[in-house]
Amino acid sequence: MNKITKRSFYSFLSLYLISSFIFLALAAYWFFTSQVSMEMNNNFYRMTQIADKVSSHIIQAHMMNKSYTLESFPHAKVAMLSKDKKVLQGNFSNKIDYTKDFYMANDSFTLVSDRANGHLNVSYVVVQSNQCNKNVTALKNRVAYTVIFTALFIIVIAVFLSYIFLKPIKEKMEEIEQFVKDTTHELNTPITALMMSTSRLKSKKTYDEKINQNISISTKQLYEIYSSLSFLSFDKQKEQAELLRFDTIVETSVEYFSELLERKKIKILVNLEPCEIKMAPTKAKMLINNLLSNSIKYSKPNTKITLTLKDGSLIVEDEGIGIAEDKLDDIFIRFMRANSYAGGFGVGLNIVDSIITEYNFTIDINSTENVGTTITIDCNKQL
Repeated sequence: MNKITKRSFYSFLSLYLISSFIFLALAAYWFFTSQVSMEMNNNFYRMTQIADKVSSHIIQAHMMNKSYTLESFPHAKVAMLSKDKKVLQGNFSNKIDYTKDFYMANDSFTLVSDRANGHLNVSYVVVQSNQCNKNVTALKNRVAYTVIFTALFIIVIAVFLSYIFLKPIKEKMEEIEQFVKDTTHELNTPITALMMSTSRLKSKKTYDEKINQNISISTKQLYEIYSSLSFLSFDKQKEQAELLRFDTIVETSVEYFSELLERKKIKILVNLEPCEIKMAPTKAKMLINNLLSNSIKYSKPNTKITLTLKDGSLIVEDEGIGIAEDKLDDIFIRFMRANSYAGGFGVGLNIVDSIITEYNFTIDINSTENVGTTITIDCNKQL
């Protein structure tokens, strides 16, 4: 990943983790406090039940004129005290505050009940228990472990989601980086040729047809690159369509590339019938230029290109390197290049596709590797 993608990845990951951890902390706090409150209430009811049970047995034994032996209770210490606060049976751990009915001291809860009403000389039943604190501590540990495990799980999910969500951005950034590299390479060739031709022309100080041709070709290559980039960047402004002679535009395009065809020793055969079409002039030119430029670019020297305009269909047939069958479905994708035989940055056929889609044309491509490619543009639906 480059710096921008890494920055986006870590920014998204940080935002996701911070928001998730805040939510997790609030959820854990709410759960813990509610469970602690529930545990304290349950503890109060348990201790009250013990005190009521002991008081009930004391009263029943007194009514039946029997003695009563205090039973033991799990997780609690119980004592029976007289009016002068002497222990009659049982025991307790902490000093008792008789001014309170229920309180916590020294990590232990104490309940003081007077429901025995002096029966069997018992005025107070005291229940002490630290089980609630033990349960709260165990709950705290469980919540802490759960939060840690959940946090680790969230981190794993966050990294995975960040990668999934940012994958399209990463791929697009890679496409842009490759596009910049390809554009730099494409610009370097004609600019270098221009500089060399200009330097030679200055040194000779005479007209040279070959140098002049090199300058003309390089200038046209630069213009084609500029036109493609302008179309991709500024095509939001709609150009008004008008009735055009399609065959004339094709002828103009052939003439435009004549020098390049001559340099590569490519023969071009033109068979054009008169054809009128309603289309924006710039886009008509872009359509033909990109098709013809691609054919020239991927044709080997000493081959031929055939241009046919008949019955509202334009057919461009070359004897170039062809396109692999598994690449045919991807050739209209922007920045996609079927091969690295020639320069380019994979926008020509994307521009062609956008134009034929806009004007409701259809396109058909038949290609065989090392044999050639035939592209047919059918304009009849619009006509």
